[in-house]
Amino acid sequence: MKIFPPDFPPDSPSGSPRDRAPTSAPASAQAIAAGGALSAVRTDRTRLLHLRWLSVLAMGVIVVVVFPWLAPAHPHEPMLGVALALTALNLALLAGAARWLAGRWGAFMQLALDLLAWGAFLYFGGGVTNPAISLLLPLVAVGAAILPPRQAWSLMALAVATYSVLWQFHHPVQLTDRAMAMHWHLSGMWLSFVVSALTVVWFVVHLNAALSRREQALAASNAARARDAYVVGLGKLAAGAAHRLGTPLGTLRILVDELVRRPELAPEAREDLELMREQVDHCRDILNQLTRESGQQRAESGGAVSAGVWLDAVVGRWRMLRPHASALLECTRDAAAVSIVADASLAEALHNLIDNAANANTKIGRAEAVELDAHLEDDRFVVEVADRGPGMSDAVRAAMRRTPFGGQASGMGVGLLLAQAAIEHHGGRLDFRPRPDGGTIARLAIPIQALIR
Repeated sequence: MKIFPPDFPPDSPSGSPRDRAPTSAPASAQAIAAGGALSAVRTDRTRLLHLRWLSVLAMGVIVVVVFPWLAPAHPHEPMLGVALALTALNLALLAGAARWLAGRWGAFMQLALDLLAWGAFLYFGGGVTNPAISLLLPLVAVGAAILPPRQAWSLMALAVATYSVLWQFHHPVQLTDRAMAMHWHLSGMWLSFVVSALTVVWFVVHLNAALSRREQALAASNAARARDAYVVGLGKLAAGAAHRLGTPLGTLRILVDELVRRPELAPEAREDLELMREQVDHCRDILNQLTRESGQQRAESGGAVSAGVWLDAVVGRWRMLRPHASALLECTRDAAAVSIVADASLAEALHNLIDNAANANTKIGRAEAVELDAHLEDDRFVVEVADRGPGMSDAVRAAMRRTPFGGQASGMGVGLLLAQAAIEHHGGRLDFRPRPDGGTIARLAIPIQALIR
């Protein structure tokens, strides 16, 4: 099992993953929640603009179509002026000139202005006798959905007050055909009801969709926090293990040296002991490196190297630890020339993927080599690790992104979970897909900008 520094989510949504300072999981969840709240405010502002354009459209239809048809003698210039005023307000918001109408209080002020605009429009258009009076209700419903309780109640009180004033004060409409007045009034009420229902449903459906997306983002954040807590716990265990394993490894090295010095030792046994001594030294080097890099996201001595050199180093170190297994590396010229910063956690992630692929190959009973293919794809550095193992089901591929498989013999255990955390810390993604003719391809894709200091 390979242990490397844990993955900490970024504390802000901006900047490259390299430039973000590690933060605790709760702080990251707060940052995601704050970002979601800011996004929700911007979304509500956009919907308010759309709602106001609908108001302008409804006013325009009433002024240009309805009144010239049913009451041509009624003056419509004041109502047209109200519609133009709302149009000017929307254009000012789109141009960023009305900054004081931003935020939650800004949303309340916008809805209040919409109510007052409709009040002025209906004052010149018949007051409560105009069926369009029902269009005040969608504004109240929208305010109840997006505003805090006190502001929502205040908006409702303003709507009731506007309705009450229009009951007593308004310019009556003189219809051309008085006998059809009730018919047109009822028809207008039906049309106003349809428009109100459509507006409320449209706004609430979009609001529920936004809330659902935010809940999914928070659920993903909670899952990442649980995984990070697990990784931090493994890091603590690794630090203790690195300290405790030093003594037995030193004892093994002494015993191997004593056995190698025996003259009666068979040549085959001597070769095995030499290999054992080499592996003990590798284990000691790994523990020393783990102790030095404990709690760090980047190796102290890590510097800019070409991706080709970095890949050769990772594969070479793996070959020393698995001398009886083999790996074939193919790297395109443009990918090998990319200058990246050596990172211990990312190197361990790739090491784990190669190790898992080698373990999968052993299941088929043939000495198949692990195949690595590195290339550039859409400003991303991609490494594909392919094996000829028995493959994995879709359920296993989905589950391994969430839980460790440390108790399984497949080798896809905690190391794979740690690899997933390291790759996501770099802003990348780890996917698994079936390989033609059997096997699995682990695909590591990281933005190139995340690999540059």
